[in-house]
Amino acid sequence: MYVHQNHCGHYHGPIYCEGPTSPPHVSLYPWQWLQRNSYDPQLEPSPIVGTQPPPAPEEKILWSAGIVKDPPTVQYEDIMSDELAVYKWLKKIDQFGFCFVTGVPPTTKDTEEVIRRISFIRHTQYGGFWDFTSDLAHGDTAYTNLGLPAHTDNSYFTDPCGLQVFHLLSHEQGTGGQTLLVDGFYAASILKELYPDSYRLLSTVLVPTHSAGDEEFLYRARPLSGHPILQHDPINKDSLIQVRYGNDHRSAMRNLDPSNMMAWYDVLRHWNKCLTSADSEYWVQLTAGTVVVVDNHRVLHGRSAFTGKRRMCGAYIGLDDWRARLDALRGRYGQGRVVIKERSVWDLGF
Repeated sequence: MYVHQNHCGHYHGPIYCEGPTSPPHVSLYPWQWLQRNSYDPQLEPSPIVGTQPPPAPEEKILWSAGIVKDPPTVQYEDIMSDELAVYKWLKKIDQFGFCFVTGVPPTTKDTEEVIRRISFIRHTQYGGFWDFTSDLAHGDTAYTNLGLPAHTDNSYFTDPCGLQVFHLLSHEQGTGGQTLLVDGFYAASILKELYPDSYRLLSTVLVPTHSAGDEEFLYRARPLSGHPILQHDPINKDSLIQVRYGNDHRSAMRNLDPSNMMAWYDVLRHWNKCLTSADSEYWVQLTAGTVVVVDNHRVLHGRSAFTGKRRMCGAYIGLDDWRARLDALRGRYGQGRVVIKERSVWDLGF
């Protein structure tokens, strides 16, 4: 077998490999693909080697309460008519962890159509597409008028949902019910700076979780030993990839070393301090016509208590499903002005 390249020896064109077969078989390898996937020598940062983190597909933009001045927003008419607009929408969710959609007709039908522009709906014990009030239809505080502290959903699932979509359809004869958003990655960065030992324990201590609100089900995330509240890439250990926190769904810490028990509750106090600081909390009053999409692996949400009748609709989307949609659109539109209409077998996402 021998290898040669075009462009007079310069590493710009494809590489040709010709094998000793009859008739000769020639394989073509794009140089960019070889450069990205070379392991000996390593030509680009690679998560396989683990010596340094790979380049992030999109920069994560951490935010605090100041995001109220210019929150990420897209227009309903744009995303419903243009795939490029959907790509820009998902990029904002990827970068900021949430995004508003304005101008949505305040109906369940139109809201569901917005959700399906991303992907199909994930079904859980709450159903598929939700349309609910504070009627305790499920044994969950979301179905009450109580205030809810910042949390991520489905911490009691082995695989928590990827996105959560909310649309306030109406709020009659009452007040309150402001929506709370907290960037978990920002709060974690503050925790790491102020309380590095607490950050380490929050990243390593396994927290078992459960949900027992409905008599028909008892959800417990597997493995039963639990998951850390802050989860990092297993190779690039400085890369935070998920915040998994719902205080109401924590189970008994029976597996924690007794010598660490008091320190553990100090850790939770430090974490709660970072989550509930005025600098971290972004409060917004949702109104009919505005949908909010939240990355459930990063942004915690909550609400203030309310009176009156408040009707909310929305749904979950799986992590792999919305990421698959984003990656496909990035492959099509992520090359600047060049639109890739057909995926290549040499796609760098493979």
